[in-house]
Amino acid sequence: MTLAEGPELWSGANPGSQQVQEASPADQDSQPVLEQKAREDDTEALAKEAQNPVANLISLPIQWNATPGTQWAPRELDPSARANRTLNVWNVQPVVPFRLNNDFFLITRTIVPVIQRPLAGSTDIIGIGDINPTVFLVPRTSSRFQFGIGPTVVIPSATDVQLSSQRWSAGPAAVAVYTRGPLVAGMLANNIWSFAGEGGREVDSMLIQPFISYNLANGWYITSSPVITADWTARDGRGWTVPIGGGIGRIFKLGSQPFNASLQGFWNVARPEVLGDTLLGPVTIRLQIQALFPTGG
Repeated sequence: MTLAEGPELWSGANPGSQQVQEASPADQDSQPVLEQKAREDDTEALAKEAQNPVANLISLPIQWNATPGTQWAPRELDPSARANRTLNVWNVQPVVPFRLNNDFFLITRTIVPVIQRPLAGSTDIIGIGDINPTVFLVPRTSSRFQFGIGPTVVIPSATDVQLSSQRWSAGPAAVAVYTRGPLVAGMLANNIWSFAGEGGREVDSMLIQPFISYNLANGWYITSSPVITADWTARDGRGWTVPIGGGIGRIFKLGSQPFNASLQGFWNVARPEVLGDTLLGPVTIRLQIQALFPTGG
């Protein structure tokens, strides 16, 4: 396999070919056209590609999620526990596309979490959590609609057992994206089940991430991408986390290097219960900086 290249791999044509140059206005949001424009330093096209989880674009997002008002343990285990701590999670998420042939390519997305979790008293534990690689098989199309399917795996690689499920887990993942005018919208989903490992407990969990971005002038955009999770092992359906909210973002450059930055805030309208207590704080703030490397650029 080789790193995926530009829109010529979609159509069999070279960059700047007659096929792309003669694209009608109705085709300006097709993936081949957006890829070529992103490589040519078009800010609007680069924003749309950055907002597409399965775009033909190498990127390195670093995401910080802070949840103040978190309680370290249920009061049944620690009567002195209060909702006055902050859970911090930094996700390093490299995304790399690989060309398979003229009909398909692979998008690899790997989440490496660094977690700062409150413990008893005023102490915290910080370390690397379980690594989560996902591979999407994405058909090559000239459409505004894109989709990908593939496996996702959770590796019990944490530096401390308190930051780990201690189980190998895996399951199916899927993503769908639609681009039209200033709008980029879609959904990513997966479900994983534990299948090996000792310690911890059984894993059966779902993740759904709907996302929508509305692009404005000068690289600015409005966005919302809440991460909804469900722990199917929780009793009485009390394992849901459902945030609502959104924020703003912008494409910008430092020198010749393009970046994508966004800031979002979410209210956690549903939070999982543990022994009768909701441990997760009511609000989560997310800041993300993403370095962009248009393939072939």
